Amino acid sequence: MPVPRWRTSSYSQDKGACVEMAAFPDGTIGVRDSKDPVGGTLTFTRAEMDAWLKGCKAGEFDDLLG
Repeated sequence: MPVPRWRTSSYSQDKGACVEMAAFPDGTIGVRDSKDPVGGTLTFTRAEMDAWLKGCKAGEFDDLLG
């Protein structure tokens, strides 16, 4: 099984406190904490990730930023 290629956003600061994402061979998308890569991974279907990204782009979570 191929090893996932984890990556962070270009907006991330180089302080080790980033969210990393990777595409898995089964089509799901993994999300993990870069400072604790063995601490667990959340997985989402492409449809779930698409819905979340569309919500972010539409400002649906802006109120959480203060």
